[in-house]
Parts: sequence; structure tokens; C-alpha cells
Amino acid sequence: MLLLLFDIDGTLLQRASSEHARALREAAGAVHGVSLLEVDQVEYAGRTDRAIMRDLLARVGVTEVDGHWDEVIAGAAEAYARLCPPDLSARVAPGMVELLEELAGRPDEFRLSLVTGNLEPIARLKLERAGLGRFFPAGQGGFGSDHEDRDRLPAIARRRASDPPWERSRTVVIGDTPRDIACARADRLRVAAVATGPFAVTELADADAVVDDARSLLPVLDDWL
Repeated sequence: MLLLLFDIDGTLLQRASSEHARALREAAGAVHGVSLLEVDQVEYAGRTDRAIMRDLLARVGVTEVDGHWDEVIAGAAEAYARLCPPDLSARVAPGMVELLEELAGRPDEFRLSLVTGNLEPIARLKLERAGLGRFFPAGQGGFGSDHEDRDRLPAIARRRASDPPWERSRTVVIGDTPRDIACARADRLRVAAVATGPFAVTELADADAVVDDARSLLPVLDDWL
């Protein structure tokens, strides 16, 4: 059986991050008493929410942030619940529902989980409103609320999948950015990249496999079985 660790933004969903980004800015700004809504020049793709918020705060001179993460995470979850559209199904990547249904229908071969920089409450709500929450059970995955360093998240997800941790040789990261590839390599895992986010196929060439969209992933995963 393969443990499949899916990224969310750019992989499972497309163009579903604007409300998410505002929630992070609102929450971090409110806790630290600053306005972040107009701060720019911060990179988002493939990063954890905590790393993004740390950079936003640093732009306005706030550097003492580590003692306030619980407040910020709770505030971001509340803000996102308020800002998130009630239906995100139109933002699911083409072919992704069909792929997940096929994989979920083969429980002796594939186990579905997540590795995402999203804070877990945001990730869960985002997937629920996109109609994908049913594929990813609670208590599984690695999230931006678990650790600021994206490279640590695959190991967290493997530990949550089984005890002892799920074998590296039977684990695959699926993402759309060079940082998704890097986090897989940091845990010595295979990685399949989908060019459905901001990066072209040529920019994802360091992955073990690169495909144009979700429809092309199944043959790769079948081969890796």
C-alpha cells in the first residue's frame, strides 16, 4: 500500500487562497497590534502559514512572535471561517475528484493523507467546502500548524499514519511547487509533481514524475505500486 501525501493549494484546489491569505493577515495583525493588509512582497507558494505570517510581521518590524502562535492560529481559523465562501467545489483542480474517488476505491493499495503548509483548521474547512473532506480522515496528515518548517511535515504525516511510522519506501508526496519536492527529498520520499499551480513542468523537473494534471497521476501511482 502507498501512503499518498497531497498538498492542497495548487494541487487539490486552484485559486482558493485569497480568503486564506486575508485571514492570516487579519489574525497576525490583530494579535500583534499592527496592520498587515497592505504588506506585500511576501512569497506564499509552497510555504507554511506560520512562515508566511512571520515574514509579514517582520515587514512591519515585529520579530517577537513565537510566544503568540496559539492566539494567531486560533484567530486565523476564526477569520477564515468567516471569509471562506460556502462552496469551493468550482475551485477543485480538473480531474481531481475522479482521481480521489478511484484511489479511495482501492483501500488495499492506496491510503490518502495530506502534507500542506495550511494551518489544520483552515485546511479542513477548505477541503470540506470543496467537497473533498470525505477523502482525508481526521487525525492524519502534516500541517503548517504542526511546524513552521515545511520539510518536517512529511515525517509528521508518516508518524500519524502508523506506529511505527509509515515506511519511506511506501510514501509519496504529491504537490505543485519546488518546495513540495524539497520537503519530500528532506524525508527521502518519492514525489510526483503536477503542473496545476504557478510552476511549469520544466520548473518541477526534480520530481520523480511530473504530469500536466490530475488525470495523468493514476498511471504513475499504479506503476509505483
